[in-house]
Amino acid sequence: MSDIETLKAELKKLSARATKAKMDLHDLSEDLPVNWQSITEVAARAQAAYAELTEKREALKVLEEQVEH
Repeated sequence: MSDIETLKAELKKLSARATKAKMDLHDLSEDLPVNWQSITEVAARAQAAYAELTEKREALKVLEEQVEH
C-alpha cells in the first residue's frame, strides 16, 4: 500500500473518531447541567481529534502535491 493510500485509510479512521468526539460534545451540551464536570475532558478530546485530523489532511495534501510534480 502506498503512503497516500495508508494516509487515506488513517484519515478515514480519524474522521470517524472526530465525528464521534463532536457528537459526544453535542450530547453533553444537550444534557447540561448534568455532567457539567466533564465539559473540559470531552472538549479536549474533540479538540485533539480535530487537530490530528487537520494535521493528517495537510500531510496528505503535501504527499499528493509531491506525486503531481
